[in-house]
Amino acid sequence: MWAALRRFWPALPVLLLGIWAARLDHLRSTYREQLIECRSARQVDRVSGERDVAKAEAGFAKQRADAAETYAQSAQAREPLIVRSTNTVREYAQTDAGRAQCLGADRVHGIDEFSAALFAGHSTGTGSGNARVPADANASPTGR
Repeated sequence: MWAALRRFWPALPVLLLGIWAARLDHLRSTYREQLIECRSARQVDRVSGERDVAKAEAGFAKQRADAAETYAQSAQAREPLIVRSTNTVREYAQTDAGRAQCLGADRVHGIDEFSAALFAGHSTGTGSGNARVPADANASPTGR
């Protein structure tokens, strides 16, 4: 037996290297299978993640469109009514909305009469603030 060992001892390291290489090949194939499984799981996660992102973006786009429409409606409701001619006023006054906003001539005259009656007791004298400032600062103002 010792004679056979002495004769084939150079084959022993080659045999050990072969066993070691086979073990490395087995480990490499196992790691490769795990990597493929991990990548396929990531691919599924990526597809579902992209789907979720697309849903979120579509929801955000719809939200922006709804907000723009709401803003446009509120801006249109706030637009002032610009009257450019007497005929426009007459035509608007004939509509239901115009009747509510436009005052009749008798109501306008009534407001003028109310204002005249309200301020009837006040006279415009020299103490009303329309007089000039006196040249002498020590002189008393007139009308007091």
